[in-house]
Amino acid sequence: MREKLNKLKARYEELGRLLSAPDAMADMAAWKELNRERVQLEEIVAVIERYEKNLQEQADCRDMLNDHLDADMKELTLLELDELKAAEEQLTEELKLLLLPKDPNDEKDVILEIRAGTGGEEASLFGGDLLRMYQRYAERHRYQVEFVEDNRTEMGGVKEVVLTVSGKGAYSRLKFESGVHRVQRVPETESQGRIHTSAATVAVMPQVDEVQVEIKDSDIQIDTYRSSGAGGQHVNKTSSAIRITHIPTGIVVACQDERSQYKNKDKAMQVLRSRIYDLYQSKQDAAVSSARKSMVGSGDRSERIRTYNFPQNRVTDHRINLTLYKLEQFMDGDMDELIDALILAERTRQLSGEES
Repeated sequence: MREKLNKLKARYEELGRLLSAPDAMADMAAWKELNRERVQLEEIVAVIERYEKNLQEQADCRDMLNDHLDADMKELTLLELDELKAAEEQLTEELKLLLLPKDPNDEKDVILEIRAGTGGEEASLFGGDLLRMYQRYAERHRYQVEFVEDNRTEMGGVKEVVLTVSGKGAYSRLKFESGVHRVQRVPETESQGRIHTSAATVAVMPQVDEVQVEIKDSDIQIDTYRSSGAGGQHVNKTSSAIRITHIPTGIVVACQDERSQYKNKDKAMQVLRSRIYDLYQSKQDAAVSSARKSMVGSGDRSERIRTYNFPQNRVTDHRINLTLYKLEQFMDGDMDELIDALILAERTRQLSGEES
C-alpha cells in the first residue's frame, strides 16, 4: 500500500506543477482535465499526509523512549504512542476505502424516472410521494432538479415522471434508488381502514455525454406535437413537444416541459443517451456475471428494494436488512442515514473482494 500511496502523492505534486506551468492554459480542455484529476486526488492526499505525520510522530516517540526519561515522562510518551497507533489503524482503514476503485459515474448528474406500478391510483399517489421525497432530498443537498417529462393523474399522482438531478456527487448518492419501492398504508379512499399494498418503480441513470454514447441521425425518428396538460397559455398552441424514437433499440423519449422545441429536443436527447448507456451497461454487466448480485442489489428495476410501512412508521431496505422508524422524516427527504448505510455496505463488499 505504501508504494501506491507514494505514487498517488507524486502524481498529485506533478499535476500541481503541470497546472501552474506558464503555458498550461494554452489547451483549456487539457488543463480542465488535469485540474479535474488533481481535485479527485485532494481528499486521499490529505489523508496520506495525516498518515505520514502520524508515522513520524510515532518514530519521534520511540526516539524519546531511547533517551533517559523520568518515570512520568516515559508514561506520558507511552500513552501518546498508544494513541498514535490507534489513530494509525483508523487512517489505514480510511485509506483502504479511498483506494477502492471509483465508479466512473459517481460525479455525474442523474436522470431519475418514477413510474406507478401495481396498485392503481394508490400506486400513482405513492409515485407522487416519492417524487416529493426526491425533490426534498435534492433541496437538502442543493441539487438542481428539472422536469423532462411530467405525466400526472387527475388526483395528482404520478403515471410517469422523468427528472434531471444536477449537483456534485448526485449519482453517487442516488444510484442505489433503482428498483421497486413498495408502500403499505390505508388509502384515503378506503372506508374500511384496510391496509393496501402498492408499488412504484424508480430508475436512476447517469447523464452521459455525446462522447460516451454516439447517436446517429439515421437511427432516430423525431416527432413534434402540441403540449398537453397544465403549463400556461402556450399549451396546445405550438408544437413544441418532442418525441424521439431510437430505432435500433426501440427506446422512446418524450419531453414537453419547455416552451422551446429546441430545448425539449436537447433534454430528450440527454435522457435518450442515458437510457441507451444504461441498456448497454446492463447487457455488459450480465455478460460479466449472469448472477450480478451484491449487498446493495443489482439495481434491476424488477427487484423490490424497499418497503414503506405507514401504520408502523417504518422504512425497510431489503438489500441490507436495515429498518428505520422515521418514515415521516424519510419521506421529507431525510434519507442520508439509509443512503450512507448502502454506500458503506457496497464498500464493505468491495473490501471483502466479493464479485459484483
